[in-house]
Amino acid sequence: MGLNTPRLETERLILRKFTQNDLDALFSIFRDEEANRFLPWYPLHTMEEARSFFLERYAASYGQERGYRYAVCFRYDDIPVGYVNVAMDDSHDLGYGLRNEFWHQGIITEACKAVIQRLRADGIPYITATHDRNNPRSGGVMQNLGMKYQYTYEELWQPKNMPVVFRMYQLNLDGQTDRQYKKYWEAHDHHFIESAL
Repeated sequence: MGLNTPRLETERLILRKFTQNDLDALFSIFRDEEANRFLPWYPLHTMEEARSFFLERYAASYGQERGYRYAVCFRYDDIPVGYVNVAMDDSHDLGYGLRNEFWHQGIITEACKAVIQRLRADGIPYITATHDRNNPRSGGVMQNLGMKYQYTYEELWQPKNMPVVFRMYQLNLDGQTDRQYKKYWEAHDHHFIESAL
């Protein structure tokens, strides 16, 4: 059935696994300082770092029975320009990124919608996503996907060792509209609900 990162296609995009042949493209995505500014890792600086990043974060996960760790490619050249990942722990955390020259074209929203459709078909009950409060555009993507704001919390983010205020969004895929993922709320003493959202 191919439950680990099954290939998906949209009007403009191909979503598939990263491969060893994508190392140049992966390096371009993850060395982009602007695109990686609000992410929990530092930008890559060398191809060797890119190779290690691929092996640790992608190749290893592709060996698992189930997973969703996508390269986002345009149909016309099948070269990765971004990614969409869904964690397989109980958060089902949705993460995404895109090279900055492709921003403001709805690419990540289109890619995420295809992944969410697949998650729903595969029986994943819900997804969550968080964004740095200083990065509201990422929250805009979550809203465009139909995700609903739940709460805000502050975390000392590693490995950057800096306090970050996160907003948490959630989308229930199984019709249980009253479910709320509370783990981040319970794990961090400084948490609150922003009434303006």
